[in-house]
Amino acid sequence: MLARAALGHTDDDGQEVGGDPGPRQTAVDDTHVATGAIMLWTLLAEGERVMTEGDAIVFVVDDDAPLRASLTNLLRSVGLRVAAFASAQEFLHSPRPDGPSCLVLDVRLPGLSGLELQQRLVEADLAMPIIFMTGYGDIPMTVQAMKAGAVEFLTKPFRDQDLLDAIHQALAHNRHARAQRAQHDALHHRYRALTPRERDVLARVVTGLLNKQIAAELGTSEAAVKVHRQHVMAKMEAGSLAELVRMADRLGIPTPQV
Repeated sequence: MLARAALGHTDDDGQEVGGDPGPRQTAVDDTHVATGAIMLWTLLAEGERVMTEGDAIVFVVDDDAPLRASLTNLLRSVGLRVAAFASAQEFLHSPRPDGPSCLVLDVRLPGLSGLELQQRLVEADLAMPIIFMTGYGDIPMTVQAMKAGAVEFLTKPFRDQDLLDAIHQALAHNRHARAQRAQHDALHHRYRALTPRERDVLARVVTGLLNKQIAAELGTSEAAVKVHRQHVMAKMEAGSLAELVRMADRLGIPTPQV
């Protein structure tokens, strides 16, 4: 079990508090240690108010052990899954589940700093919403972090609610981004399923050409173009020409000039 700790953040009244979740805590621990990280999975009693769906996970990276424990207890108390790490290196070398997530990250860490970790994640196309924590914040540092995609920059000590609000925003942003990526991947998968001739027809259909005009350009019959067009609509799961045009636009296929 993690030790109870009371450093680095404050309650809603601005009083510095510890990580003791108090008597209302009803979580059951399923704790295991892997690659230096403590993974905490929360089971809440019936009726307990939760902040997010259970598939989301919050990663915490801070070299201050008491603060890590305090933040872990806080996040568990609102039903969040937590993975806590003492360094950026531990985080980078640990397996991460595929699901909505965000990163609560201290700026100053031994070895790789928080800002350097943020850059590593961007370069590896593993970017996730980041909430930075620091006791030494300055404007240039804040600007650098926010330009690189940070959701929030909290100066210690901060209110519990400020952190929870930032995490809620970060997870909502990540869910939206993941949904968009899934739609993008599905669209490209459907496009790759088209035959070369169906792609030729698609490229011309979305420019407003009629079947007979497409047939003339491709050196085939109007009936053949009609069949290919039907296949395109079915494979792309387009309910209308307008929808097909929007798909083509997302795929980078030329669309009619308005």
